[in-house]
Amino acid sequence: MCFVQADIVRIDHFRGFAAYWEIPAEEETAVKGRWVKGPGSKFFKAVRESLGELPIIAEDLGCDYRGRGIIADENAFPGMKVLQFAFGGDKTSAFLPFTYDKNSVVYTGTHDNETTLGWYRNVSEAERDHARRYMSVSGQNIVWDMIRLAHASVADMAVIPMQDLLVLGNEARMNFPARQAVGGAGVTRRKCTEPGSPKLHTVLRRWPICMGVSRWQPTKKDEATLAAAATAVDADD
Repeated sequence: MCFVQADIVRIDHFRGFAAYWEIPAEEETAVKGRWVKGPGSKFFKAVRESLGELPIIAEDLGCDYRGRGIIADENAFPGMKVLQFAFGGDKTSAFLPFTYDKNSVVYTGTHDNETTLGWYRNVSEAERDHARRYMSVSGQNIVWDMIRLAHASVADMAVIPMQDLLVLGNEARMNFPARQAVGGAGVTRRKCTEPGSPKLHTVLRRWPICMGVSRWQPTKKDEATLAAAATAVDADD
């Protein structure tokens, strides 16, 4: 059903297809367990035989596990790159855009990260300095600088959270891992409908095409829809 509802599906914790941590049902924590070999590429071969080609993104963050990479590479699934991880460590970090290959999906940040504005406010000055020097920017428009960096990379796809398009801080953060739900989604919805909200119809229509990373060309129906959205936004201003 997910392949019917969505154009592309990201599988979180992709490494579990290579190996996963098995925990007895009676255990109250995940401390006691064992590593178990996952189903590997055979699983995807069976799914492909049933459904055809699989539009899948492999969430391969946080673990340098050889088997996970082999499974993704054998199936040509693109892996993930997150720009917020690029500037805090080694100057040859695999999250810096100069290291990317085309079969990648780059995010400014994911649902588990701070918003890009929140990230920039909270990281060390050394990390901020690295980001500014890498992009040759002042940092005054750091969110859009990061969005531009994502789109300018060689990665086949760039994903930008709505919170970043609206240049929101951590009050709009979507998720804190291992914590109860937060209210960032509600903040984002309110900002989208507030008078004076950024005219995102212009950005979403023109940015990827201008950057040369979009194969989408608007039809007459699309143009009419965008024009109607622009009128609605302007009426609120």
